[in-house]
Amino acid sequence: MKELLITIAKNLVENPDQLEVIEETANGMTTLKLKVAPEDMGKVIGKQGRIARSIRTVIKAAAIHENVRVNVEIVQ
Repeated sequence: MKELLITIAKNLVENPDQLEVIEETANGMTTLKLKVAPEDMGKVIGKQGRIARSIRTVIKAAAIHENVRVNVEIVQ
């Protein structure tokens, strides 16, 4: 899941070198925290959160395929 999120995010941002994904697992739930440069935050979130919602949908679909529970957070 982490690699998929990195691939998606790298194609959206202008500063892929400042991209970071932190993976945390607790109680059977994996949380992926996506950190990007402040100037790329709008590109990752999108208008009214549409891009962020789409990213979450793709990651959750891949997680269902692998029988895993995943949550995606976008943080600064």
